[in-house]
Amino acid sequence: MVGNLILLGYFKYTNFFLSNINAILGKESPELKIIMPIGISFYVFSQIAFLTDTFRFGKGRNNELDMSSVSFIEYLLYITYFPKIIQGPIALPYEMIAQFRDTDKRKISALNFRKGIELFTIGLSKKVLLGDNLAKIADYGFLYTYYMDTLTGALVLISYAFQLYFDFSGYCDMAEGVSIMFGIELPQNFNSPYKAISVRNLWQRWHMTLTRFFVRYVYIPLGGSKKGKIRTALNVLIVFILSGFWHGAGWTYLCWGLVMGIMVVWDDLGILAVKGDIKKHYLLREKPLFVIPAGLGEILTFCMFLVSLVFFRSQDMTYAIQYFKQLFIPTWPGFMYKTSAVLDIPENYLAITATGLFAKNLTNMVYLVSWIVLLLISFLVIRSKNAREIVENGVPSKKFTALLVILFMWSFVSLSQVSTFIYFQF
Repeated sequence: MVGNLILLGYFKYTNFFLSNINAILGKESPELKIIMPIGISFYVFSQIAFLTDTFRFGKGRNNELDMSSVSFIEYLLYITYFPKIIQGPIALPYEMIAQFRDTDKRKISALNFRKGIELFTIGLSKKVLLGDNLAKIADYGFLYTYYMDTLTGALVLISYAFQLYFDFSGYCDMAEGVSIMFGIELPQNFNSPYKAISVRNLWQRWHMTLTRFFVRYVYIPLGGSKKGKIRTALNVLIVFILSGFWHGAGWTYLCWGLVMGIMVVWDDLGILAVKGDIKKHYLLREKPLFVIPAGLGEILTFCMFLVSLVFFRSQDMTYAIQYFKQLFIPTWPGFMYKTSAVLDIPENYLAITATGLFAKNLTNMVYLVSWIVLLLISFLVIRSKNAREIVENGVPSKKFTALLVILFMWSFVSLSQVSTFIYFQF
């Protein structure tokens, strides 16, 4: 396990530690040109899960797989199963190997193939049509943080939150879809997190397998909630700081993890609770002091997560602090048209051509309106059923099938350039 972590540390964190050591010593040195292997964060965690579960469940305890019976080929297939190797989900050994051994799953199923195609198409359209277009806004806004006004900064931050949602959700749908075509079910990794009614509930819905990994292999071994209230809060903070550092080698990611951990600890204190998310015991009291409606809990949770994303997306701490200044110290709008102009996409061609011929002064308005429409569509998609719920509804109607065909063709022709995933870098 240490060997795996050393490899991960070398490829992912060497330059981070060297740069900080040099800063303390007042020295300057160029970064090492280390090329990080694709998916190393995910298959290192899979390796840790395999090693730990082999030690814990070597004889099949707790109704899990008898790890002593796993062959070398099964181990290799578990680690390198291609739909999950780049961005997860972080599946546990017994979840995958038990399915590899099931001969019934090796038969081609028309039902599985249909579900897989539907999931893949929904994920592809979320990524290409929504996530990639919102990325243009987010990238531009965070690049020109110092020029941002308050209203534009808020809309850019919302755009990034939606981009992150569709980028990761889209990948999860595509990975699950491809896997289902092969008859293999991956563990659910994304479950409408922006419908969460508390920050703790959000992390039960976002990157669910990463949360489960840290709970299973870090939180519980540290003592979980059985070592007293202070230790419980400390364990939660450790988990989220590690999660932040896992996402990236930078102080911004560490701050983001710390902020998320503090928010979860706040949920666990029992001072403020949301109706429908009330625990049996809190850290400070048996029952919550105040209870608010679920709808208000959703709004507050999204706003808190939104603010934390300033750390997650900013280039460094200086940019993050500046973004907070732009966001909370009111400034007059003046950068909105420039920001929206990056939406020079094929879908705007006809409107831009028409305004160029008959009303050139309205060209900027076309970009701004398209930005607002993109945000509204994103909001409606986020508030609707998730992809799994849609696919499980049964045999699709002719209208739904036609819509899937349109979305697939539209997404396909929109792939005019390299379209990377945010979590690819993690």
